[in-house]
Amino acid sequence: MTMKMMIQARRRSTASRIRTIRILGVVLLPSLLLVSACAGTDDAPQSAAPTSAGTVVAPLRGTSVSAGSLQDPALSVKIDNHPAARPQLALERADIVFEELVEGGLTRYVAVWHSDVPELVGPVRSIRPMDPDIVAPFGGIVAYSGGQQKFIDMMEATDMVNAVFDTDDTGFFARSDEKEAPHNVYLEAAALVARNAAVAPPSQQFAYSATVRGSSAAVDGTATSAINSSFSTASAPGWTWDAAGAAYLRSQEGAPDLDAAGAQLRATNVLILRVDIDDRYGDVPLTTMIGSGEAWVSAGGKSVRAVWSKADQAAPIRLVDDSGVTIRLAAGNTWIELVPSDRGAVVLVP
Repeated sequence: MTMKMMIQARRRSTASRIRTIRILGVVLLPSLLLVSACAGTDDAPQSAAPTSAGTVVAPLRGTSVSAGSLQDPALSVKIDNHPAARPQLALERADIVFEELVEGGLTRYVAVWHSDVPELVGPVRSIRPMDPDIVAPFGGIVAYSGGQQKFIDMMEATDMVNAVFDTDDTGFFARSDEKEAPHNVYLEAAALVARNAAVAPPSQQFAYSATVRGSSAAVDGTATSAINSSFSTASAPGWTWDAAGAAYLRSQEGAPDLDAAGAQLRATNVLILRVDIDDRYGDVPLTTMIGSGEAWVSAGGKSVRAVWSKADQAAPIRLVDDSGVTIRLAAGNTWIELVPSDRGAVVLVP
């Protein structure tokens, strides 16, 4: 009996007991197989630095958590940001979200979950040529719906588990009937992570302060009530400081950007990285991630100028101030806006 026949037989024998999951119309069946891909290394860096006895720093969020509580791998997912894909599911639970320029002046996200992995995330879309450089430092798992073969080859060359909707037969992906294709692919995130629990957890990416008040932006920065940026004439995300909620609230094209529950998306830290765009792939812009450039780091209602740098694909992004001192983020979630230097703009409003 072939593997396909075995799966079909198992599905028939358990058909009366299968529980489907429906959130916002997404119907997913329980996963049946382990995703095949590149394995993580056993000698990966420690996922969290020790703090007080019995606690460690969450490597992608900077919060204090119980030692041994975050041993699963990170999950990076390519998330759609086309208007037809909104509201996205579970972006508000991501540790780190990157926003990048794609074709037609639109943007897409690379969202990274580790501290709080949801049951479902999406809509999931295809990768772009800069994504391997973005996700490689996190290790773990990367999920996407497909892409040009040369970009898939680039991603599969990393030491990450690749979960790809176009070629996946494990049941981790499914389409929703409440949105039109291609904006309707969702992923069983928690199940995928659980099936790859032996893969190493991520190393810490940024320096953190335990409190917003102790962050570099709050200590050394200037008051910033709003952060307005543009990636193109078609994409203009913004952030407004909410003192009551101690976070920046996100908007797109001047309207509040909402999660699936109707709450406005928020971030403890907002990073603006000015990046070069390489047009070697024609209509597909390549955000240059290996190099350096100007940056702004905002937290606690203030912003500090910084310089970002990334030495190679596997290296994390390094942030220093004008004196070369390492920038400390506030403990909490982080959004990173990769704003093009040649066609984008950034305005910090006092």
